[in-house]
Amino acid sequence: MLTEQNVCQTEESASTPQETATRNVGAQDGAADPSVAAGAPAPPLPRVTLGPNGEVFAEREGKPAPVRVCCCFPWTESRRYVSLRDYDGNEVALVRDLGDLDRDSRLAVEQALAETGFVLEVEAIESLVTEFEIRNWKVRTRQGACTFQTELDDWPRALPGGGLLFRDVAGDLFHIPRPKELDEKSLKLLWAFVD
Repeated sequence: MLTEQNVCQTEESASTPQETATRNVGAQDGAADPSVAAGAPAPPLPRVTLGPNGEVFAEREGKPAPVRVCCCFPWTESRRYVSLRDYDGNEVALVRDLGDLDRDSRLAVEQALAETGFVLEVEAIESLVTEFEIRNWKVRTRQGACTFQTELDDWPRALPGGGLLFRDVAGDLFHIPRPKELDEKSLKLLWAFVD
């Protein structure tokens, strides 16, 4: 479910990366820091490390705190505008460019993004069955055959490049990059989602 606290997880949240960055830099309570919006330098970036079980920590003033890594614009700016958020959804830091981090922090953030940014690319739809409040999808992806479920009232997001993005009930992402180029059977099953 898309909420204001996880707005950085979708490109539909702002017209440009700069608008989101201006709204979110230094925003620990959800409001933008006026000193940053006025052109003041951003606060120093934290040191980012990975724990033994893959958890991510942002260290400020010598204190590590667990964070989630959210790419604000995963489709167009995958190495820029990365939000580090605590588990309550409050932004700890906004990394405008991964190159701004020290080497070890950059590697930690890149690994966390790779683990959280896993998206299955759908090549064909084998079947689509609606049962009660759930749609059951059987698809062929670049990674192999797969089944997943979406809620009946959960529609895909249209992406700026023309693709469709589905989120299943488990939170996994499925991407159809060029829906109109699918085979005839897939198009027939997908017709309600393609204009």
